[in-house]
Amino acid sequence: MKVYESEKIKNIAFLGHSNSGKTTLADSIIYCLGGADRIGKTAEGTAILDFDPEEKKRGCSVSTSVYALEANDQKINLIDAPGLFDFASGISEALSAADCAVITVSGKSGITVGAKQCFEKARNAKKATAFFVGKLDSSHAHFYRVISSLVGSYGAVICPVIVPFVEDDTVKCYVNLVENQAYKFDGIKPVKCEMPVSSDISSMRDMLLEAVASADEELMEKYFDGQEFTAEEMSRGLSAGIASGDICPVYCGVQQTGEGVQFLIDAILNIFPSAAAANKPQGENCALVFKTIADPFVGKLSYFKVSGGEISGDMRLKNNRTGEEERIAKVMVLKGGKQEDAGKIPFGDIGCVSKLSGTVTGDTLSASGNIKIDTVDFPKPTLKAAIYPVKKGDEEKISSGLARICEEDPSLQVYTDSETHEQIIVTLGDQHTDVVLSKLKTKFGCEAELKEPKIAYRETIKKSVKAQGRHKKQSGGHGQFGDVWIEFEPCDSDDLIFEEKVFGGAVPKNFFPAVEKGLRDSAQAGVLAGFKMVGIKATLYDGSYHPVDSSEMAFKTAASLAFKEGISNANPVLLEPIYTLNVTVPDEMLGDVIGDINKRRGRIIGMEPGENKLQNLTAEVPIAEMSDFSTAMRAISQGTATFTTEFARYEEVPAAIMQKVIEKVKAE
Repeated sequence: MKVYESEKIKNIAFLGHSNSGKTTLADSIIYCLGGADRIGKTAEGTAILDFDPEEKKRGCSVSTSVYALEANDQKINLIDAPGLFDFASGISEALSAADCAVITVSGKSGITVGAKQCFEKARNAKKATAFFVGKLDSSHAHFYRVISSLVGSYGAVICPVIVPFVEDDTVKCYVNLVENQAYKFDGIKPVKCEMPVSSDISSMRDMLLEAVASADEELMEKYFDGQEFTAEEMSRGLSAGIASGDICPVYCGVQQTGEGVQFLIDAILNIFPSAAAANKPQGENCALVFKTIADPFVGKLSYFKVSGGEISGDMRLKNNRTGEEERIAKVMVLKGGKQEDAGKIPFGDIGCVSKLSGTVTGDTLSASGNIKIDTVDFPKPTLKAAIYPVKKGDEEKISSGLARICEEDPSLQVYTDSETHEQIIVTLGDQHTDVVLSKLKTKFGCEAELKEPKIAYRETIKKSVKAQGRHKKQSGGHGQFGDVWIEFEPCDSDDLIFEEKVFGGAVPKNFFPAVEKGLRDSAQAGVLAGFKMVGIKATLYDGSYHPVDSSEMAFKTAASLAFKEGISNANPVLLEPIYTLNVTVPDEMLGDVIGDINKRRGRIIGMEPGENKLQNLTAEVPIAEMSDFSTAMRAISQGTATFTTEFARYEEVPAAIMQKVIEKVKAE
């Protein structure tokens, strides 16, 4: 593949709700431009851009893929992102590399939550945005209902360009509103036909004319003078409006047959912004790594977009994050699951390189190492699970495998809980978790199982008591003797507070540290269920000793005995971690979310309206009740709700629940 100037490079992301046909649309473009001998089917695992084994197995996209094409002396990089919420990090990857986003909408399903979220993300990232209404061969497809919904949601930016003429629920032909010309399709080839008479088509053309006029002052004057636009003028207005974000054009067709797809290809080549128009070049050779593939057999593959100069083989660049130098062995262009060698990758283009040792997704490589290119924000994972090896001895393999998967998946978090000592994975949802486990097995040869994470409860006391701890042992020679009286009382502390008020030398000062050590060691495992004890003040006020048999060990043991005796009689209780929960949810779903929080023993502490008919809800909820909250929110809100949690404090566990926790711990 030859090297193209940035003015002739188009980077297009395909986004949309799962099953809206975005991968098939990208495959259809590849077919129409001669890159394949047929259009693949995602459900059958034959899609060109769903090449990962996980995608073939599941019949849907789970990661971002790129395919480079040549047409009309231009280069098009198709960037296909997953549609499932569980793999939403792929949208961030795609938008970080793309200059324009095409959002697919099923003519049958209409505007879905996923399509709305993709549109919002694309607009927030300031990417030129278009829609493709597909699957118009479905008996229940309704293009004009979709247009009405789009206009109702986003207003005057929606601009139909290609519309269908429908009779008896069947598309008879397509009308190019720019040319005001109807076409039928001979396979994938558009053929001119007689222009139908339709009020729907007339109103769509009026929308187009108004949108084009508003994007260009000269055309606006002509519009108000009642003059007709030429096709060239309309294309110019469309191009300006798309680049500025004032116009979101709408195309349509049938992805699986290629019907209508040529019109979108023409728009990509002639109207959509080029890499040169959409990007400001940096003053030196640099690139943003927007995706990483970590494979134990193939090695690490880094996808990058050139943000300045050019990237070629045998080049050395510095990583802005690590400060380390990376050697670019050779650069390649991407063809789905295959790579082709390239001499260089110029500004605005997309390529890949293998075996970058310390570089991960989101890093910037540059000649000086001083440049940082921002990426689109990645979604924060919320679903937690503890991960254990199925086979003993696989702990290291699992940790190593998870570390490699984290390199390619910024939305996966892995850490070890310092209190429960469990390894925790945090994902975007059940399917995301399932893919992680599957990759561990197929790529890294280790099986893992998941368990609900343990809760780091605490124990404390509610009343003051005095207790004696006496340790006496005689076994020939020196014996062991330690005797202490300690008062235990509740206090406001995250630890144990030790004091001494011994009079008359009842316990020599040199044994005070041993007493404190015995108490602190004992406080690591409470008397109810073995959880760490907090909020206790222990005062050593009396005792006795033996001039020969007393020792530090004896007094440490005596303190432990006093602790066990005293705490057991001081009305010990369990404390549970309470988290502050912040939820952003649409107005109409607020009641259901509040109801779910109440079921989890949560307390609503505040509400305030947000933007776009959203409500920001703040609550406090025991973390023990939050294990399936992520799944519940997705079900209640159809994926529209987002939330964060943050530790607030510990509170006493209700008596009935406390007993269940104690029984569960003892059973383990």
